[in-house]
Amino acid sequence: MLGESQGRLWLADEEATVAAGEDLGKRLLSRDILSQDKLSQDKQGITVFLDGQLGAGKTTLTRGILQALGHSGAVKSPTYTLVEPYEHLQKVAYHFDLYRLGDPEELDYMGIRDYFQGGALCIVEWPHRGQGFLPEPDIHLALQPDTAADGVVGRSLNIKLLTDKVEGVLAR
Repeated sequence: MLGESQGRLWLADEEATVAAGEDLGKRLLSRDILSQDKLSQDKQGITVFLDGQLGAGKTTLTRGILQALGHSGAVKSPTYTLVEPYEHLQKVAYHFDLYRLGDPEELDYMGIRDYFQGGALCIVEWPHRGQGFLPEPDIHLALQPDTAADGVVGRSLNIKLLTDKVEGVLAR
């Protein structure tokens, strides 16, 4: 589903958004990027920044990624708790939503750096709110409302691979 290189993908609806997330999660698994051996060498694991306005589909995309890792339940946005752990999956994942974060320094008090150690997949919504306390991302995903040439309203997913760790994720 995702293209051969970083770029843009048009998503018609919620189903397409979940499918794109699932495809990305499967690619991370199939390319062995989330293997414990590789991630234990780089204790920071994989960090995904996820941007988009309210209602753009950030949590929906995250649901697809988590489903690819073996999650079968609901995925809620951790707006009030800041983090939702998924430690029962093929690979440990943490889903952050920093929308209601008052001050980035609050992340230090909750021990944010510990979540990014040990090779976990960390997906961060509203990452700019944690600036200065988050590691640099390996993947940056941005969702925005968009309209196709035929007038169908959906969203665009912009994908940027930012580190060598995720090189080849979008290759066929």
